[in-house]
Amino acid sequence: MSFLETLRRVDEGWRSPLLEQFGRYIAPGSPAGLESQAQMAAAVTRQHFGRTMRLFAPLYLSNECINNCSYCGFSRDNPILRVTLSLDQVPREARHLAAEGFRSILLVAGEHPKFVSSGYLEQCLERLRPFIPSLAIEVGPSEAPEYRRMVDAGAEGLVVYQETYHQEEYARLHTAGPKRDFAARLDCPERGYAGGFRRIGLGCLLGLADWRFDVLRLAAHLEHLLRHCWRANFTVSFPRLRPAAGSYEPSYHVTDEDYVRILTAFRLTFPQVGIVLSTREAPALRNALLPLGITAMSAGSHTEPGGYTGAGTDDLHLTVKGRRVDLDEKPCSGATGQFDIADDRSPAEISRLLQDRGFDPVWKDWDAAILDSSRGADKGIAPSVL
Repeated sequence: MSFLETLRRVDEGWRSPLLEQFGRYIAPGSPAGLESQAQMAAAVTRQHFGRTMRLFAPLYLSNECINNCSYCGFSRDNPILRVTLSLDQVPREARHLAAEGFRSILLVAGEHPKFVSSGYLEQCLERLRPFIPSLAIEVGPSEAPEYRRMVDAGAEGLVVYQETYHQEEYARLHTAGPKRDFAARLDCPERGYAGGFRRIGLGCLLGLADWRFDVLRLAAHLEHLLRHCWRANFTVSFPRLRPAAGSYEPSYHVTDEDYVRILTAFRLTFPQVGIVLSTREAPALRNALLPLGITAMSAGSHTEPGGYTGAGTDDLHLTVKGRRVDLDEKPCSGATGQFDIADDRSPAEISRLLQDRGFDPVWKDWDAAILDSSRGADKGIAPSVL
């Protein structure tokens, strides 16, 4: 059964026992009640994840996009500096991240047909897989056979945000491009699962709709996928909107207290699901949230293609309503980022912070050799020691 059918039931007032529990955790309450909830969440996190904290970095391949999304800096009609990194420039960015310690990288790009039709994304994955053991993608939705090609090329993780589960708001915010299809995006995680992804990340952007509306449906989506796609591991993320090209102003405000309530609700309702924290949140809040349920966090992030090494400046261009406009003079700056980050601390600083707080930074938690070993064990071959 598609999650769209379940979503309709939730919109009509249906709640599973798990969603009833989640609803109680996100309901308005006293500061003392929230403090108790936070303490319980910290204990549950320690029980299931110990003191480990997975570190990863986003690597933006391109900020070209055919969608118009009111809140996104990459929106097609924004007159920004754009570039798509070449196949030689992508490894340069990745090697910079590897030198900083990262062995887990998320490849990000705006939605554009050439990333699938030309095999560009698969070629990027194939070039990175020899020295980056954990590769995930966050790009425009695809069908299961296309996802299978990406898995075969080296991707093991898929991240897809529904953005908002409020269908009327979704239609208002997405005015052009394939992303307008709410249902097609909603089913994307299941297509990714059918394509072979072993790790799937869900999320919504807080500020596009009433946060209680969105996170309740995000929880329902997660519950649905845990039942129907049980061979995969799932993570969840719920970043707040940040300033970006286009100057979109969020319609709904989400306070730090609200954020703590959301985080602890997910941890207590889904004790074994990973929760991801991005650099969209400010340093002080990120520090405070560490023990309350977070299991993975980005560090030292750049949201523009070539942001780590300056790669791609040779092909910078403007777009006007989706059409390329070449520049007469080379600009002083690089490509435009998707949004402003709030925590610009380096990976080394974040690693030291984690260690000072008693956490164990994990730069690598996956290797393709694990699958090779398991296949060998099925044939009676002893696995090698990693």
